[in-house]
Amino acid sequence: MNKSETKPVPEKVSDSELLQRYRQGDEQAFHEIVSRYKNSLYAFLRRFVSHEDVVEDVFQETFLQLYISQDSFDISRPLRPWLFTIAANKAKDALRKMQRQSSMGMGAMADAGDFSVDEVVNILTSYETTPDDEVSAEETARRVRQVVAEMPDNLRGILVLAYFEQFSYKHMAQILSIPIGTVKSRLHTAVVHFMKRWKAENRRT
Repeated sequence: MNKSETKPVPEKVSDSELLQRYRQGDEQAFHEIVSRYKNSLYAFLRRFVSHEDVVEDVFQETFLQLYISQDSFDISRPLRPWLFTIAANKAKDALRKMQRQSSMGMGAMADAGDFSVDEVVNILTSYETTPDDEVSAEETARRVRQVVAEMPDNLRGILVLAYFEQFSYKHMAQILSIPIGTVKSRLHTAVVHFMKRWKAENRRT
């Protein structure tokens, strides 16, 4: 997969067309898919796994799976959720091998009650806000990264998919292989967990 030997593909070409081209033996189409999704997928894995030593392996394995699975492509379905499903499954496998999966019960957290969804979204948005001329924004982003990174794996994963990747409930259910009802309850628990840790962090500063 030598990228230097490929030629640019116009951005207007759809994912489904690229997949179809790849199924017909066009290696250039595969390189374009990698180019389109490599940055967002790597960023997703860094947040989802939060173990730097396995992120690179899972990233490579995800695109390797894409490379060798051309016969299983369903070009009528969106590529992005399918690709993130592969990544999430491989990440969960890696975490299980490391015996690092959280044993936290999903019903252990108290009701949110004292904060709004807008409040959570505003805080999480600062995860990506790091302007050089705003020290306070950089510090907020650093603290958000720390709180997210320290969350249990299952809660961090659902938070990343919902707020950072902005997947729908349906797509999150597909990616995590859980019912939509479980997605909703787990996301609620993740938000509560994040806010409690965030407020505790603020009290210490």
